[in-house]
This record gives sequence, structure tokens and C-alpha cells, in this order.
Amino acid sequence: MEALRVGQKVPAFEMDCYDPKTGSFGRVSLEALMKERKWTVLFFYPADFTFVCPTELADLAKYQEELEKMGVQVIAVSTDTKFTHLAWQKAEKLLENVKYLMGADPTGNVSRLFGVYDEATGLALRGTFIINPEGTLVGSEVNFYNVGRNAEELVRKMKANLYLMSHPDEACPANWKEGDKTLKPSEALVGKVYEALNA
Repeated sequence: MEALRVGQKVPAFEMDCYDPKTGSFGRVSLEALMKERKWTVLFFYPADFTFVCPTELADLAKYQEELEKMGVQVIAVSTDTKFTHLAWQKAEKLLENVKYLMGADPTGNVSRLFGVYDEATGLALRGTFIINPEGTLVGSEVNFYNVGRNAEELVRKMKANLYLMSHPDEACPANWKEGDKTLKPSEALVGKVYEALNA
């Protein structure tokens, strides 16, 4: 199976999940999230009860409320079961503030869809994927097992994507933050980006 590329429509998927907010198990599907006009952030990580993973999930938890206000459903995903998710979230102190869904992908089907499944280990690489409310993949980042991610950068990218959804003729330059200048690609901008950003 060829992994999805940015700009492509994401095929429908669903999986079991553990919801730390309610302490209950359930199912989550892309189709349902699209019906709710939600953005979806899939945050793949290798395994529960490991070492870099809880630091990443704790960092992401700091921004959950901000992301939810943007209409984002965060789903952390590993190839562990929903039962292991429950046990880990209860046992690991770093995860006490994790309140977003924890998706269970023990078959690796969803991980394969996004190209992060490692056939040699049965684990998922550290992949972050942003899916817009229309079901299009608009953001993709994959790290190897030993490099943790920065949730603050994910929030910056989400803000840029939200802005561009209502301003499709513009583009956000490097390090763009809310209120910063954007670019309007045209023949007049060729070779004049410095001037446009510093006018």
C-alpha cells in the first residue's frame, strides 16, 4: 500500500480508542469527524510504557485546549490496544493531563495508511498528520524513534492552516504567527519577497 501524500484525500478509517476524559472505550472515525466539520490531528507514536513517548504526549496535552478551540480533534495513535492505553495513562504521571483520544491500531492498518508502520518492529514511527474538515491531508511530519516532536510547532501550523482556509490566495512564510504578514503569490512577487515582508 502506497502511503498518503499531502494534498490527497484520506480514505475513511476508524479505530478503537480510549478516552481519558471519560475513562471509557469507544470508536473514532474520520467520517464522523468530517460530519462535525472537525480538523483531525493524528499523532502516531511507537509504544505505550516507553520513554520519549510520554514526554511527547505530555507536551501535546499542554496545547489540547487551544487546539480544541480551533476545532481540532487530537488522536494519539500507537499499535497498542485500548486496554494498554488505559493502563499506561493511569500509571504514567507524565500523562495525568492527557485528555485527548488515544487510538488503538493493533493491526497496523491505520499506521500503514499513513506510511509510518515499521514492519520489522510492528511499531509506528513518530508521525504527525493534519487532516482538514474536507478530509484532505494538509500536513505531514515523520521522525524516527529517537527524536521527540514539538507540539508548539504543531499549534503554529494549525493556526496557519486555519488562516489559509479562509484566505486561499495567500501563503504563510517561515515562522509565521497570527498577525504576521502573509504573501500573495503573483508575478509581482517574484524576486521581491523581502520587500513584501518588510514594506
